[in-house]
Amino acid sequence: MERQKRAKARSAADLAPLAPEARARLESQVAAVVAVLETAVEPDGLLEKVSGDPQDPDWDAHLMAALGALNHPAIPPLLAARFGEARDKIRRKALKKTLHRLKTRGVAIAADLLPREEARVGAPRSGTAKVFVSPIFGAGESYIILEGPPEVLGGNFLVARVSDREGFRECVLLSLKRGQQAEFWDRFREQGLEQWFSPPPAYAVRLLEEAYAQPGGAVAHYRPFREKILRHWGHASAAPDLDRELPAVAPGEAPRLLEHCRQLALDPLFRAWMPGPEEIGPWLDKLQEVQDSPLVLSDQQKQVRTDGVLDEATLALYPLETRSDWGRRLLTTAYYLHLAGREEDSRAARAAAADLAAPGRSALTGENALLKSLVQYAVRLAWEMRQPREPAAPSGLVAPPGEAGLIRR
Repeated sequence: MERQKRAKARSAADLAPLAPEARARLESQVAAVVAVLETAVEPDGLLEKVSGDPQDPDWDAHLMAALGALNHPAIPPLLAARFGEARDKIRRKALKKTLHRLKTRGVAIAADLLPREEARVGAPRSGTAKVFVSPIFGAGESYIILEGPPEVLGGNFLVARVSDREGFRECVLLSLKRGQQAEFWDRFREQGLEQWFSPPPAYAVRLLEEAYAQPGGAVAHYRPFREKILRHWGHASAAPDLDRELPAVAPGEAPRLLEHCRQLALDPLFRAWMPGPEEIGPWLDKLQEVQDSPLVLSDQQKQVRTDGVLDEATLALYPLETRSDWGRRLLTTAYYLHLAGREEDSRAARAAAADLAAPGRSALTGENALLKSLVQYAVRLAWEMRQPREPAAPSGLVAPPGEAGLIRR
């Protein structure tokens, strides 16, 4: 143990110190990994305990150093799975240094643990074509950010806000110095946008090309950069096919995954999908009528009527003509969850997307579990907003949703 502490201190000395908040976040992840290693003979599920920070390579380097101090045979595969595809200099150097230190302490390192760095004709050059995509907002909008050398586009950050129904809403090229880049990402965090995903560059290009195919908006701001983007970041045709990339849901496991969606709806990724207070208000009134009905109703009868009102609200707030849009957004979010290593959540979102696309779907099968849960939690939030600030007894309308979050509009 003392040897591991010395190794950790020596590794940390090579890096700039972290802020207290970042240090606490790092220690929390390391503690979660240690807990798995100490309690499991075959430590499965480690990958979901470790998530990097796409905007902060130094934080990732600290995380690698801290994990490398654990001196366990499960750590090299974990580091390779989470950071093996990194192409920036800081992460690659930190990964190789951590693996080397593990090897010198007797931890076995497989010869083929890391992918070979081979230059491919027509592929984006290593370390120069970065992409970041935001989660999907409730109205089908998202941010796509391309980062590259200034000589390619004339600036180093192309920021696009696109709608999956209306194309480009914004597109701007920025030239940011190192200090300005930190401020750039901080501005997003201040708006509540903390989580970003880094799919293959060609996937981000496909999102841009889909927006480009819809005329109007800010498409003219994207057009001057289009050919350079296709040459440097790759063509949309090379993007992964999500139906093939994500495993299909077997019929036997669909009920379990759809039930998991009820909890998944609480995830911050879906907060912006919730109906707003104005939209949910009339349905809150209807649910209140069920609770206040002068008829003598058993708890079971009230639950049946409440469930029926929630089904009606889900159909009204997510109309049938929009279901293909929601299904597509769910499938994309399932892919982002897959990229983040959250496989069970990814499969649940995949199941919800497949449920919306099922040709034999009818009212008899009940409403989509994830959309209905969003309505249910929005009702609960609206109910709490109507109550006095003093602690109040639960309404009995719906189960409490946990922390209040953003709403769709």
